[in-house]
Amino acid sequence: MERTEFGGLLRGARERARLTLEGLAAASGVSVRAIGDMERGRSVPRLSTLAELLDALPLDEQERRTLTEAARTARTTRTGATAPAAAATGTAGATGTTGAAGTAGAAGTKGVAGEEGATGAADARDAGEPTPLPVPRQLPPDLRSFRGRAEPLARLAAAALTADGHPPLVAVSGLAGVGKTSLAVHWAHRHADRFPDGLLYLNLRGFDPSGDHLDPAEALSGLLGALGVPAAEVPEGVERRSAAFRERIAGRRMLLLLDNARDSQQLRPLLPRSATCLTVITSRHHLTGLAATDDAVLVDLAPWNGEEGLAALAARIGTGRVAAEPAPAAELVELCGRLPLAVAILAARLGAEPALGLRAVAGELTRARTRLDEFTTDDPHTDVRAVFSWSYRALDPEAARFFRHLAVLPGPSFSTEAAASASAEPPSRARRLLRSLISTSLLGRDAAGQFVLHDLVREHAAELLHQEGDDRYAAELRLLDYLRHNARASVRAWETRTIHELDHTPAPGVVLLPFDDREGALAWFRQEERTILAALRRNDDPRLLHFRSSLAQDCVPYFSALGQWADEIEIQQLALDAALLLDDPVAISQAAAALGRALSEAGRSEEADLALGHIERHLCQLAPFERANALRSLGWVRGRQQRHAEALDHARAALAIYRTLDDPNPVARELNAVGWYSTLLGRHREAIASCREALPLLQRTGNTFSEAATWDSIGYALHRLGELPEAVRHFEVSLRLYGEVLNHYNQAEVLDHLARAQHDLGDSAAARASWLRAAELLTALGNPRAGAMRAAADRIAGEPTGA
Repeated sequence: MERTEFGGLLRGARERARLTLEGLAAASGVSVRAIGDMERGRSVPRLSTLAELLDALPLDEQERRTLTEAARTARTTRTGATAPAAAATGTAGATGTTGAAGTAGAAGTKGVAGEEGATGAADARDAGEPTPLPVPRQLPPDLRSFRGRAEPLARLAAAALTADGHPPLVAVSGLAGVGKTSLAVHWAHRHADRFPDGLLYLNLRGFDPSGDHLDPAEALSGLLGALGVPAAEVPEGVERRSAAFRERIAGRRMLLLLDNARDSQQLRPLLPRSATCLTVITSRHHLTGLAATDDAVLVDLAPWNGEEGLAALAARIGTGRVAAEPAPAAELVELCGRLPLAVAILAARLGAEPALGLRAVAGELTRARTRLDEFTTDDPHTDVRAVFSWSYRALDPEAARFFRHLAVLPGPSFSTEAAASASAEPPSRARRLLRSLISTSLLGRDAAGQFVLHDLVREHAAELLHQEGDDRYAAELRLLDYLRHNARASVRAWETRTIHELDHTPAPGVVLLPFDDREGALAWFRQEERTILAALRRNDDPRLLHFRSSLAQDCVPYFSALGQWADEIEIQQLALDAALLLDDPVAISQAAAALGRALSEAGRSEEADLALGHIERHLCQLAPFERANALRSLGWVRGRQQRHAEALDHARAALAIYRTLDDPNPVARELNAVGWYSTLLGRHREAIASCREALPLLQRTGNTFSEAATWDSIGYALHRLGELPEAVRHFEVSLRLYGEVLNHYNQAEVLDHLARAQHDLGDSAAARASWLRAAELLTALGNPRAGAMRAAADRIAGEPTGA
């Protein structure tokens, strides 16, 4: 078959796809001129270029084979030699590996411009010309299923192709199985034409099952051989071989791909130090040493995003199969942790069972004791558990123990202090160990600076924790102690109501933090919020139920202050379930009360009634103080349900009990509650009297939060009495006090009350400003009531102001 036949086939395929030359160029990355020359029979594509063209065209397997065979035949006709003959003369583009060095066995030479093949070295010698330098083409094949990675490919290109006269050096790092080699090889194939003098590849075996990484001297021997140096002429010693390699490669436009490097020490003798030779490195280690001393550009590769993972799965098992079950397909990608190696293993299994439904496989993965069992193969290089284990074996004993204990951290991310507590390490040592795990890509960091452990890596750490005989219960208890004691201390720092210390001494090794101000205390809650939620969701050890129930109660002030009712409902339902299992009346009452309040705030009144039923059934089992608290909670929920008479009855009953106890704080709080429910029933003068009795008690005890609520109650009653200027003054005092305790949710409620009073005064501009400020606060909290505040402001936009 002649070259013109290949060109005709290519043109026909392009036209059937309704692509112009420019359209095919854009889709494939091959230039318009090059495609035109191929179609006119003036040139034959390299194998890598052909693969790019075939991937860009909608071809079936038969069409791909026909075009591939046509290109091969045209290339053979062009060079005047068969592929075996070319290999025999040492000329060609064939690739292979040679023993331990992992270098190619055959090297090509540059022939007629625009062609893949080359004339043989023997032909050159027969013509009396000097023997040309070999042009190695050692890259492993590109993956046809490669998808996505636009951002890291662009970063790699920017770093590699804009060296400004300096030796270009790029290091791609990332978790085992994340696709570092695939990325580097794919990029190298796409840009192979930029390196006419050759493409070198070397597997350094930095993380290999054998534990025997490639020695630099052996690696240099292989590189020199690929560059045409006979074995007998390879010098002895690393330094002499390194010098010979740099001399041999100087000035040549080449790419050197050093795959699976262990560390900077292994790499430095292999670096060309030539401005014309690009070196791309892949490693599980973050090679910060090379960045510091050799200006290496570091590219950290993360797992796929969901879209990339779905596209890669479709490329392997077929777009039709994914389109038929889109939701299970997306779930499978997530169950694989969006890790390319895991997706590839799963896709291979699905490819072997084409009739198997994706939903059924997703169910199997969800129910699996450990997902790692589902990602095993007969090859340790493609077994997820095995490739993780090579990274683990590279750790020193101290880092290995620390890594195992990270398995008890349940959230998607965690802090230094949480990790230190789980492992019983001092924070300073924990920080050092965390840095070492990041450097080996066993750990990552998110934008907020928290540490991130991949789901499958966490499962591997959990297996190791069990295998090594570590005490998981003790580690989980330390984590819960860290969360409980610091949550209680945090609330004590920013909550002005009386908060008692826990009667449980924290386990040794738990990090206890000092909280000097409200901002720092709230910052701790924001930092640990996801860990707290995840810890409360975990219920695998019944011995820890009591501790989880206690933690849920310590979090009530935080979630209430932010109005995060969905989270509050979830954790209090978990706490109530735990308390019922423990048959603890106090815990049941506390959890049911918090749950009922959150459900009422969320407008789920009937569910709130069910929660209150638990309180009513256990009232007689409670001591006076706890019984008064339960009655207070019953009143609060009834008030939210607009059942104000019942709310007032409960509040008066609670107040009567509180008055028998030696603590003015709950007495003052309940006086405000009595006042609030009274004004909701139209008894405004009674309400004001009750609240004004509470104010001096609250001011004396320093309970700023409850004082703010009381000023709001008085203002509300004054508004109903028509005493608008006094009502506005009271609302403004309440607003300031809530600001002092950083309670933005209640600030928004007061702003709503203030806006209504301002509007009734005729000051529409001030009312609109108050409603808009309330909307801003609620929007920042993610509270849906923000829309109602904004709508109220919009309704009065443009009204004249009479103030």
